[in-house]
Amino acid sequence: MYLAINIIGIIVFLGVAVLFSKDRKHINWTSVGIMVAINIVLAWFLVNSSVGINGVKAAADGFKWLVDISYKGISFALADWVNVKSMNFVTSALLPILMIVPLFDILTYIGVLPWIIKWVGKGLSIITRQPKFESFFAVEMMFLGNTEALAVSGLQLRQMKADRLVTIAMMSMSCVTASILGAYLLMMPGQYIIAAVPINIVNAIIVTTVLNPVTVTPEEDTIAKIGGSAASSENNDTVESGSETLAEEATTQPVAREPFFSFLGDSILGAGRLILIIAANVIAFVALAALIDALLGKINPALSLENILGVIMFPFAWLLGFDVSHAFEMAQYMGTKLVTNEFVVMGKVMPLLKDFTPHFTATLTVFLTSFANFSTTGMIIGAFKGLVNREKNDVISKSVGYMLLSGILVSLLSAGFVGVFVW
Repeated sequence: MYLAINIIGIIVFLGVAVLFSKDRKHINWTSVGIMVAINIVLAWFLVNSSVGINGVKAAADGFKWLVDISYKGISFALADWVNVKSMNFVTSALLPILMIVPLFDILTYIGVLPWIIKWVGKGLSIITRQPKFESFFAVEMMFLGNTEALAVSGLQLRQMKADRLVTIAMMSMSCVTASILGAYLLMMPGQYIIAAVPINIVNAIIVTTVLNPVTVTPEEDTIAKIGGSAASSENNDTVESGSETLAEEATTQPVAREPFFSFLGDSILGAGRLILIIAANVIAFVALAALIDALLGKINPALSLENILGVIMFPFAWLLGFDVSHAFEMAQYMGTKLVTNEFVVMGKVMPLLKDFTPHFTATLTVFLTSFANFSTTGMIIGAFKGLVNREKNDVISKSVGYMLLSGILVSLLSAGFVGVFVW
């Protein structure tokens, strides 16, 4: 029965996207059907076939190997943080980012990641019959993250019409950065973390195709030259001054290749800032949630933020194939993730994973594996503000509701697809 509910849930989530679609008449149902089929096969292959499971396990082990090596650097500087019975959250999950982020940046610097992104994006575009840049951007986000992918695609974004930019903004809600997967893998089952990444990519295209159908002419279906981080940072200041024309002229100017060790130093500093941002967010959100719970408790002892969020998200959690009690528990975690972030929930459930059923563990892990939450909308709008003119940015800002809906539906669909094959 619960398997049937899970399958019905996937149909309902797609139905919600259709219900809120901006232009139902122009939804490319052939493309949507192809992508749904792809994700069914992907979910089965990654979590239910021996080859897929072994491949995912190898990828997860590879990330864990990198994390273990990063502990050598951490131990050199902070031996009493590493050589303990149980490392704290900052040491175990965040500090390894100081090595992993620069590693991915080095792969970008030498051209390996751009080459992978280019050809995987082209292949995805051909298979899914979607515009080239949207497919390219979906793959780009997987490796670089949402704001970073937006930054290096500045020239392309300035050339695109506003309704396509809304699609890009909606897709940006569902990304997960490869360089931060190591932190996730230390907290949740690696098999489902790795499986969620490609499934999220395809679902982001499915949801945006349904919610925001856009006709792209052959003349518009091109990919502009992608600038490096140095170029994007230089041009951001120009765009913020309000002159999009000057920004486009500046982007076309050749930019000298940054010396490697200068590039590496900037990457390491960027990783350090990322750690501070995540740590600050986790501390602040957990503390604010505790404050809200304390205030609600004074009104009624039964009131809590988790209970309120559980009620709101309960129907969606139930449609993932749970009985009432498990659905309410899942809904609490889902709601908490949306108003805080995935790290808050991962830290909370990590000691409880051994008590969860396989289906609960799989669906929860996949749902958490994305940056989809309320605070991400602000980051995306802020990024666009520095890249496109005010008129286009206003169109994106008016679509915040669609951005949030897109992120939620992608997470639900991904959890639903994986959940069908794990019981």
